[in-house]
Amino acid sequence: MDTTSFADRDGYIWFNGELVNWRDANVHVLTHGLHYASSVFEGERVYDGEIFKLTEHTERLIKSAEILGFDIGMTVEEINKACLDTIAANKIVDGYVRPVAWRGSEMMGVSAQQNKINVAVAAWVWPSYFDPEARMKGIRLQLSDWKRPSPETIPTQSKAAGLYMICTLSKHKAEAEGYDDAIMLDYRGQIAEATGANIFFTKDGVLHTPTPDCFLDGITRRTIIDLAKARGIAVVERAIMPEEMADFDECFLTGTAAEVTPVGSIGDYSFTPGAICQQLIDDYENCVRRRAAA
Repeated sequence: MDTTSFADRDGYIWFNGELVNWRDANVHVLTHGLHYASSVFEGERVYDGEIFKLTEHTERLIKSAEILGFDIGMTVEEINKACLDTIAANKIVDGYVRPVAWRGSEMMGVSAQQNKINVAVAAWVWPSYFDPEARMKGIRLQLSDWKRPSPETIPTQSKAAGLYMICTLSKHKAEAEGYDDAIMLDYRGQIAEATGANIFFTKDGVLHTPTPDCFLDGITRRTIIDLAKARGIAVVERAIMPEEMADFDECFLTGTAAEVTPVGSIGDYSFTPGAICQQLIDDYENCVRRRAAA
């Protein structure tokens, strides 16, 4: 994986209506999005030169901004074109796309009604989110000390920057202690999600996944549910308590970055990546590559 600073790379970033040199895509230190987290974003994957479910991601970006109380000021078609122009300018065949919108620096304080809304799109080559060898064995997770908050306390249905602060804290602690990632419970003590991915379990051939009522209902999550149902695999969305993990057979994470990643353990609970997990890995790969499923 390229370890070059993301501020010092060759290429182009779409920034407020035009493609600019990567190193020139800068904002002022007093931008509102930096100080007050008034920023929303998307994470998208490019496969064989196409952005997977681009329109769904764009629609969610616009909706996230609306939840945070601002209008991006662009149509779905305009944002889609910005994303496609960015991957073309950077010659991305397989990679990652990051559209982001944020309040600017016209007002500095909690109140920011007059701030300009800025929009940018970056794209880069990006391999597997988790180490490929660890991924095939099943990654190791720990339970986070942080919990997903109640939807009455924060806009949990937006993909907003501020929601990821506790994810960074959780993942840093997990990695410092030898784990790959962490699982977060919600404010009720139920299993919620990983730091950047949704979670699924299997038991007796049935897929179980937490109800996304206080965390993001991922686009990859919904794709996997559709793929599972197409295979005749029953899917149950419900509240899942941590102690239930003792009875599950398989476990895996889903997300744009994580794709479908098997889990070998969560704390003291162990899982064995098996037939359902492997089938959905294959089906997801066929789906994003637009190949016919076997």
